[in-house]
Amino acid sequence: MGTLTVTAKGQVTLRKDLLEHLGVHPGDKISIEKLPGGRVEVKAARPAGKISDTFGILKTKRKGPPLSIEEMNEVIARGWAGKR
Repeated sequence: MGTLTVTAKGQVTLRKDLLEHLGVHPGDKISIEKLPGGRVEVKAARPAGKISDTFGILKTKRKGPPLSIEEMNEVIARGWAGKR
């Protein structure tokens, strides 16, 4: 276990290996829970949405004919490769 330094502003920076262990990335949220004895629990905050939040997710504002299976697969492959 390592140690972290508290800045003059009262902030602590978590090391990259700790962030990777939590599975968080830039822009993600982290939840902190206070425990007895001056301890804290740090977890990746996972959004707790409702099923109704997904309604309409596949609606598109795109005009024109629907995409073919091949075009959909190409878009999916680019997305997995991190390309837009």
